[in-house]
Amino acid sequence: MRILVVEDDKVVREALVSLLIEEEYVVDAVSNGDDGLFAAQQGIHDMLVLDVMLPGISGLEIIKRLRASGSTTPILLLTAVDSVDDRVAGLEAGADDYLVKPYAMRELLARIKAVLRRKGNLVTRGRLSYGGILLNSKERDGFIADEPLGLSTKEYEVLEFLMLNKEQVVTREQLFDRIWGFDSDTTASSVDVYIHYLRKKLAPRGLDKLIHTVRGTGFMLKERL
Repeated sequence: MRILVVEDDKVVREALVSLLIEEEYVVDAVSNGDDGLFAAQQGIHDMLVLDVMLPGISGLEIIKRLRASGSTTPILLLTAVDSVDDRVAGLEAGADDYLVKPYAMRELLARIKAVLRRKGNLVTRGRLSYGGILLNSKERDGFIADEPLGLSTKEYEVLEFLMLNKEQVVTREQLFDRIWGFDSDTTASSVDVYIHYLRKKLAPRGLDKLIHTVRGTGFMLKERL
């Protein structure tokens, strides 16, 4: 699970990042609204934790622009103002939940998990399945008829993202930013290399055909086109 934190207060931001990493989330963090909107628009995050008051674009404006573009990424809104009008404004803009500062870290984690469950982004018992492939997040491997695929870390993460977005086109850029990160020294050609590795491991069961190349765009995991 990858979470984007958009928070301008350095102390709060670093505390959030540390907490989420301890809970085994992958975390990206930015300190202003403009960077937050850009990062959120890449479509690589499972959830956004978003402050309302930010330098540049406000948290509410970020939500409005994301929802207007069709993004359904779950959003937990952090607000320092405990008023009905502000809470309603956030929810009406498209936030899935809100939390008033100061908050308990345990409550923050609980709300994140609750939102992910409601939106279907929290994998039940750490498992994902599609087209005869089962992914087990605890073992960090894939299985076909109980036989392990022996996936490397990157192979697992690529396949997981494809399965989380099954039957949807995932661009090379999305895969690269999701798996390697915005600041990686490698190039997007790594995506094609790992897609090749995955197909090779799926081929003995004829499941390599589940991964379709969408010419000029990226890839799609689908049983039939």
